[in-house]
Amino acid sequence: MGGADARIVRNTALVIVALVGLRLVAAAFTPITFDEAYYWMWSKNLAGGYYDHPPMVAYVIRAGTMIAGDTELGVRVFSILLALPMSYAIYRSAAILFGGARVAATSAILLNVTMMASVGTLIVTPDAPLLVASSFVLFFLAKVLETGRGAWWLAVGAAVGAALLSKYTAMFFGAAILIWLAAVPKLRRWFLSPWPYLGGLVAFALFSPVILWNADHQWVSFVKQLGRAKIEDFRPIFIAELIPTQIAFATPLVFILGAMGLHALTWRRAGALASRVLIETLFWTIVVYFVWHSLHARVEANWFAPVYPPFIVAAAAAANLVPWQPQRRLADFCLRWAAPVGIVMFAALIAQANTGWLSGYRRDATVRSVGVGWRELAAEIEAVRARSGATCVLAQDYGTTGWLAFYLPRGTCVLQQNQRIRWVNMPEPDPKLLAGKVISVDELRPDGHTALDELFAKVTQIAQLQRKRGPLVIETYGIDLLEGAKGDVLDRSPPPEAR
Repeated sequence: MGGADARIVRNTALVIVALVGLRLVAAAFTPITFDEAYYWMWSKNLAGGYYDHPPMVAYVIRAGTMIAGDTELGVRVFSILLALPMSYAIYRSAAILFGGARVAATSAILLNVTMMASVGTLIVTPDAPLLVASSFVLFFLAKVLETGRGAWWLAVGAAVGAALLSKYTAMFFGAAILIWLAAVPKLRRWFLSPWPYLGGLVAFALFSPVILWNADHQWVSFVKQLGRAKIEDFRPIFIAELIPTQIAFATPLVFILGAMGLHALTWRRAGALASRVLIETLFWTIVVYFVWHSLHARVEANWFAPVYPPFIVAAAAAANLVPWQPQRRLADFCLRWAAPVGIVMFAALIAQANTGWLSGYRRDATVRSVGVGWRELAAEIEAVRARSGATCVLAQDYGTTGWLAFYLPRGTCVLQQNQRIRWVNMPEPDPKLLAGKVISVDELRPDGHTALDELFAKVTQIAQLQRKRGPLVIETYGIDLLEGAKGDVLDRSPPPEAR
């Protein structure tokens, strides 16, 4: 490695470490989202699967809380630190596929300044480990191409297996790899080699705990998630959401470079055939499915996490390798300002989520999902619970259940009264905790709670408490004292997927 390349590597590493450090600071003071609280509860009872997703997110959170405790930082720290190996994988992928330290460095930095990576590794969802695993899928496939050694297929299988343990979307990697091998003449020899099939067995072995868990639970997770794939109503309006949300998640300048890169790979034949086709198949196989999915239902922006590694490599190739005319100035502008714009967008989002300043304390997209105000609200709920003598706290949705469990004193009995399949991996609560007084915490409803009236002899509202962000009232919760349980308090009826 020459002096210039060594300097690029060093500077890239410093930038990425600084970005990771920025996320760690933000993670420490940003309240957790309701999804994170839910997955944190999963992490207390590790299993081979869960109602919503495979188990990787629970293992990531468990590793973090072992480092930093049951805190906001503890929930997030391991996910954020995974950006370091992710950055290495994307750096090496770009270097192998398109050559040169500059393309590799651009790829690593651009990925880290996207909202998908910066926010996506800070807010811990299944997409966080999926993004990391997807980077290694690309890296190990690049090593197969570079070395021609079959043993690298075992690493590919391990990366795909880790991706499958993160989210079921990873199943599209199998189709993408097959298309890549079939489309590139020199790679078709792998169809006659045992190595790709051995790699497939590695992926299957890693994923097998999820299969076994589902077999023991009426295949509920598979049915729930794969059931999203059927089109029942043709509503193409959701397609209109795809591009704006991805512009935001990629950040605008990175999105422009990525689009230019995909165009250059397809129409300008930038790079070797095998490299170009690898990027294109890993990107388009998943994107085509989500476009199809959007014909009937909303596609959340974070679902595109596995296409970001190839998309970013395409962006770096566009910025550094393609002799654009007359778009050279646009490519240079995007490359120069992509990182600053991404950092500013990240900082603005964190400031807004925590304070509401940027919207003048009005409601915005973050106000419902980020648990601002829950620490104060939980203290008020605990005071009401203690005064009433209640032995358990009930909630009606998984988000409120997670927030209550995270912010109430450790050891407090907190249960979701319905949808018990979500908590099937948790030990059953002591019946004595539900036999006496309990309280219900739910958003204030004008028609009350008829379900609770049927379950308890006496239902009395004893408080109304508010969750606030600054002067903004986010939600008002009714606190009901429940006495005289008429039977089993918990609704154990199977979910629709298991009926």
